[in-house]
Amino acid sequence: MEQRKTHPGGGAGYPQGDRSGHNRNFRQDEGRPRQDRNFRPGGDHPRSGRQSEPSRLTEEDLAKIDFGEGFSSDIFSKIAQEAAEKVFGGRGVKNKRTQLRRFYDELAMWSERVQQEPGKERDKKYKEFEPFIKMMQAKVAYALGRDHIDATFNALFSHCVDKINAPESLKRCKLFMEAFMGFYRMYEK
Repeated sequence: MEQRKTHPGGGAGYPQGDRSGHNRNFRQDEGRPRQDRNFRPGGDHPRSGRQSEPSRLTEEDLAKIDFGEGFSSDIFSKIAQEAAEKVFGGRGVKNKRTQLRRFYDELAMWSERVQQEPGKERDKKYKEFEPFIKMMQAKVAYALGRDHIDATFNALFSHCVDKINAPESLKRCKLFMEAFMGFYRMYEK
């Protein structure tokens, strides 16, 4: 009689393996510690093995960005331009524009969904969407971990999302990021 291979789950022409669910020919790791496949000596960034650069935006720069009632008249001009210049970096270290655009597009989508509601309904709609708006901070952190953006854009976008607390501040944040994207494109050329 012909000897056929055993497969733990059976099926696909293989007879049922032993009842433990393991193939007896499979060697276990024998207690050796597993090597982390993302570990690279000498750096804190798991994939590239290099140190993440610190943000080029200072606390003073971020303090200028506020979308509350007393927001600066320069928020959509000088402040957005300074932020774009610092995010660009001027050293050839660029963020991927498609990633920056993706975050702006999502912010614009949430703003539009909230702003289309009339009066008091707008506040209710904002409260309904607020967790998803704040979740953009996690998405930008993920993009940082994937090396699609740098720490400077992460700091800027997280700060902006943190300052959103009402439908009006969401609208101002969207307008700020719109101005930022225009200035960023200028520096990119």
